[in-house]
Amino acid sequence: MTHMNPSTREHLLGGIRKAGLKPPKVLTLMITNGCNLKCRHCWPESLSHEVFLPVPVQVLKRLITGFSGLGLEEVCLTGGEPLTHPDWLEVLRFSCRQEGLKRVRLQTNATLLTEKDVKHLAAITEKELIIQVSLEGATSRTHDRMRGRGNFKRAFRGLERLAAAGLGGQTVVAFTETHSNCDELPRLLKRLDDIGVGRLLSGTLVQAGRAGRTRDLQLPTPDQYRALLDFYHRDNAFRKRYHKMANIACLEWWFGKADSASENCACFEMPYVTADGVLYPCIMLPATHLAVQNAHEEPLEALLTKAVSLWSGLPALNRRRSVELEPCKACSGKQHCAGGCMGRAHATTGDFMSVEDRCALRKAVYEWEPK
Repeated sequence: MTHMNPSTREHLLGGIRKAGLKPPKVLTLMITNGCNLKCRHCWPESLSHEVFLPVPVQVLKRLITGFSGLGLEEVCLTGGEPLTHPDWLEVLRFSCRQEGLKRVRLQTNATLLTEKDVKHLAAITEKELIIQVSLEGATSRTHDRMRGRGNFKRAFRGLERLAAAGLGGQTVVAFTETHSNCDELPRLLKRLDDIGVGRLLSGTLVQAGRAGRTRDLQLPTPDQYRALLDFYHRDNAFRKRYHKMANIACLEWWFGKADSASENCACFEMPYVTADGVLYPCIMLPATHLAVQNAHEEPLEALLTKAVSLWSGLPALNRRRSVELEPCKACSGKQHCAGGCMGRAHATTGDFMSVEDRCALRKAVYEWEPK
């Protein structure tokens, strides 16, 4: 593996900045689209790991080395389920040896984590290692409704193994909010705190991929968000636990409602490479017309040159949204939201110039007041 020479690096970074884009900071790298589960809300619509071929190790190493040479801060290894890749640990260790990187993140459903796997993870000390575990409820009933029978028990056993090995502080639970599980967030937060998991991040369901065809999977309601805000303000234990270890969308919106939205989209700052070798500007923008093909074969310099050409209009498009979207003009949260995430908007409507699908939820939060 060879690093990019300094003159090529500066030329590429200069071209990225000149186009109004942001240099890469976090690379999300799909090492396989094979998975041992078939979750009902899967956006990349992962296939069985028994039929999907994982990305060759040498391809992954070349991409990790190349992007790291651009001043990357984090590599996120994702899937599918990364642990179904026969060489996932080799790829993880390789990532952790890259100069300049601050951290490496492993995203997993934790159902396959063995005691031996956890020992290997605990032995990694070269970089800050984050293990991000997907969990969709505080109970089997809610989690298994989305991820399949018996998988809450398996995932929670994985979390307990991580905590017992001293990795609880490096473990993050990622929770997908839906109408059926949103009310369990306080209970889940307590369960995670009790076993020593360090962090909970929640984000709202994206109705794309399988979720776009599953009509009984719905977003939380405005009333559910208002109820969570009520609970935060009246329950001292939950409030303390929240500030210790959580980031929940509706609460963060309420805290930041007086802040201005970022001027530019984060595209290129968080590039995403699929298991099929397609490069996108971020994981929220897997739009066909933004795809840079052959990421597994072409030199990184050629890929990024094509990417700059394809993506250079995205920052201006994002700024247009913040001033032109009609539903936003009279909204009390316009300054903070600015139409929301254009990737979500495109994923659910096919139109970049539409408000995102959480518009009603955001308005409920911005207009909420403590009783």
